[in-house]
Amino acid sequence: MPEAPTIDGANTTWLLVSTALVLLMTPGLALFYGGLNRAKGVLNMMMMSFSAIGLISILWWFYGFSVAFGTDVNGFWGDPGAYLGTKTFLAETDLWGATAENPSGIGVPLYVFMAFQMVFAVITVALISGAIADRAKFAGWLLFAFGWATLVYFPVAHWVWGGGIIGADIHALDFAGGTAVHINAGAAALAVALVLGKRLGWPREGMKPHNIPLVALGAGLLWFGWFGFNAGSELTVDSVAGLAFINTQLATAAAVLGWIAVEWVKDRKPTMVGASSGAVAGLVAITPACGFIAPWASVLLGIVAGVVCALAVSLKYKLGYDDSLDVVGVHFVGGWIGSLWLGLFATNSVNAAITDVVGASDGLFYGGGATQLGRQALAGLIVTVWSFGIAWVLAFVIEKTIGFRVKAEAEVEGIDIGEHAESSYDLSPAGGGTGGAFAMAGIGTPGGSTTSGAKPEAEPAEPVSEKVAG
Repeated sequence: MPEAPTIDGANTTWLLVSTALVLLMTPGLALFYGGLNRAKGVLNMMMMSFSAIGLISILWWFYGFSVAFGTDVNGFWGDPGAYLGTKTFLAETDLWGATAENPSGIGVPLYVFMAFQMVFAVITVALISGAIADRAKFAGWLLFAFGWATLVYFPVAHWVWGGGIIGADIHALDFAGGTAVHINAGAAALAVALVLGKRLGWPREGMKPHNIPLVALGAGLLWFGWFGFNAGSELTVDSVAGLAFINTQLATAAAVLGWIAVEWVKDRKPTMVGASSGAVAGLVAITPACGFIAPWASVLLGIVAGVVCALAVSLKYKLGYDDSLDVVGVHFVGGWIGSLWLGLFATNSVNAAITDVVGASDGLFYGGGATQLGRQALAGLIVTVWSFGIAWVLAFVIEKTIGFRVKAEAEVEGIDIGEHAESSYDLSPAGGGTGGAFAMAGIGTPGGSTTSGAKPEAEPAEPVSEKVAG
């Protein structure tokens, strides 16, 4: 007879720690995005991340977890009533993955797994906000976040991890979220940026990061928290968790070198913003692959991701879409690189679950042919089309009803004041001057306004280079 249900202390502790690490990533993202933003929009940028923690946590508890991980209904969503928030799961049998044959599952209480997946949902929504900096109404953002999480993230999480079409039918691999998180959020970011349009003055005006130490701090917190994101996704304390951990570090380190190498070649000067952005690009790319590839392939992946994403951020100038903080160039492109990498380098030699659990195949360079590469491409394409389409419709409807974009006056004066009635910096004049703290710091007048009676300078004909990413 099966033994009585038993909680595994090591697995439960590791998943609780990983949950806290992943939650820390969203404030880290707020700092990273806030530093990359202009001074007059820092708080609005950070508010979008913090509001995602509040809104998505409640939605996940109430019905999101059920849609994502409830018993599969039709390949597209789980049973919405399976783990409804009105229910309580505290019995000794309420362990994640428990079956009649294995009543302990992985030895982790259901609420621990629910919380771990909750913080994934939170940061996925928050990632989108970087594409619409300085121009989105906060009420419109909240409504969009509610609709996109419900119609896109919750179902897509089911497709990939909950027994839906991508994992169970297509047999595509995604260890920690390259498809479900980064391709998903990146496609939505592009759609919303297109609906809202360009920031006033972009790309003629310089819109460079206002606080680079804040960028570095945010990137460091993201890097730290990402170990919970990736290694925690194994759910248990074993050798694969260790593999995911070391692969995360190696790929990220390599991506930093890859990104700054591109800057060195193009601009002759490596930058702190570039190093921070390279780290994020490496973290994104290794996310889907960290538990399925060998360490040497992780190093190569990091180099490729750092180089390609560093080049991809300039696409917005060529194609004319204003993705403020390069969510598309880093998360969408990096997510695709990492997902396709599995079709080349995934191997059962490091993780037998590739075949035994997911039913997938070795990558091309491990004798599996192009089968897995095709599966990865199909999965990415499905998520891209669904996320982009739903996000575009949601943003369009919001813009045509309550309005999604702030008025031009609020955008010029500063969205922090217009939307939140507060400012991240003391802008009052100091010492009788007219420029206040901004002038003293050499940043210029807030909101780009000119002194009384002065004529604005002529706009430069060519786009001003921006060292922004993320």
